[in-house]
Amino acid sequence: MSHADASAQSFFDTGYQRLHADDSGGARAAFRLAVAVEPDMADAYGLLAEVLGEHPHDAATAYGRALRLEPGRWSWRLGRAEALEAAGQGAAALAAFQDLLDERPDSAPARRGHGRALARAGRVEEAVAELREALMLRSDDRDVAAELAELLMAAGDALAAVELLAPVLRRLDEDAGLHRLAGRAWSELREPAKALTAFRAAQALEPDDRTAALIAELEAGEGSDLPAAYVRALFDRYAERFDADLLGKLGYAAPRSLREAVERVYGGAPTGLRTLDLGCGTGLMGVELRPFTTHLAGVDLSPRMVDKARARGLYDALSVGDVVEAMASSAQSWDLLVAADVLVYIGDLVPVFDAAAAALESGGRFAATVERLDGDGFALGPSRRYAHAAGYVRRTAAAAGLDVLLLEERSPRREKQAPVPGLLFVLGKS
Repeated sequence: MSHADASAQSFFDTGYQRLHADDSGGARAAFRLAVAVEPDMADAYGLLAEVLGEHPHDAATAYGRALRLEPGRWSWRLGRAEALEAAGQGAAALAAFQDLLDERPDSAPARRGHGRALARAGRVEEAVAELREALMLRSDDRDVAAELAELLMAAGDALAAVELLAPVLRRLDEDAGLHRLAGRAWSELREPAKALTAFRAAQALEPDDRTAALIAELEAGEGSDLPAAYVRALFDRYAERFDADLLGKLGYAAPRSLREAVERVYGGAPTGLRTLDLGCGTGLMGVELRPFTTHLAGVDLSPRMVDKARARGLYDALSVGDVVEAMASSAQSWDLLVAADVLVYIGDLVPVFDAAAAALESGGRFAATVERLDGDGFALGPSRRYAHAAGYVRRTAAAAGLDVLLLEERSPRREKQAPVPGLLFVLGKS
């Protein structure tokens, strides 16, 4: 053995000892010295890659050098693919994971990593399928179950997340993180009592200020249609992809339809209105309303949505808050109130219509969309949004002293490639 070989082996042995002593910095330094002295030391490159996990670009490079020396090592191939994914090198990561799966389709870690890479690439349905495969291959893997539940919620399928988490929680009932996940899923399904149960279980196991705040807000909001904390959390998470999803995947038509309806009841495009956009979201409705208005205000429960709306530069005033409270605090202030796809989160419309009647100037208008219920009253549908019957809208408007100027069937958007049955109405204060 040459002197250089002996030095490289000494550095390698030191790195190995530091690694098992949980001294990643010392291990990293020793393995770097080993490969500097002996550039053909594949194991040193492989272990260096492991301790470079917080630096995925460097880890991927180290794995690549190890694999050039020993191309067939499975653990290094998997590690390189995971490092490429963590480094945001999507195309390279997808190719690396696919090579692994072509060789071992029954590898749960490769399925999981492939799922992550697909999710990062926006291929959510494929990602869900891969993570399901990973969980089938390793049914007791808590982390895969949690990751799949997160992805299902991000994909809008909170019911599937709840169904997935239920058996896992029976086995891991003392896992606070899983209880929090379940609480979030129940919140998205608008089941506040079940969400409270899950959050309370998490809090008992692992106290957390954010969870405590959610519990307090939920307890204060029990009995309401949908607790404000949940709507805010839901749309805060959704803010970044809101416009792309609504306009692209869902063919969101409510803002344009409402603008056309307002023009019809005014007999042409009105001007000089004081307008309040209820549940303004990212400001898609504001784009349609701005030409009508001298003063355009918006209100939404989600701070992140309001930030997105503010960035458009369309609104004269924006606030974070509840739509009924916003109307109640501004009596006889508005010529036009608009609620695009907002009332689907409210069952009982009596408080909304009463507040609208108080907030409107004489001659003012209230334009909105709802999902249509065939029958009477209102009901929470399979989509976990409320639908309202045309007769219920008419009766509630009349009770609030509002005239129905226009009421027609109009779909606000698509869901699962089919138009969502809807109603569009414009009410007037005479």
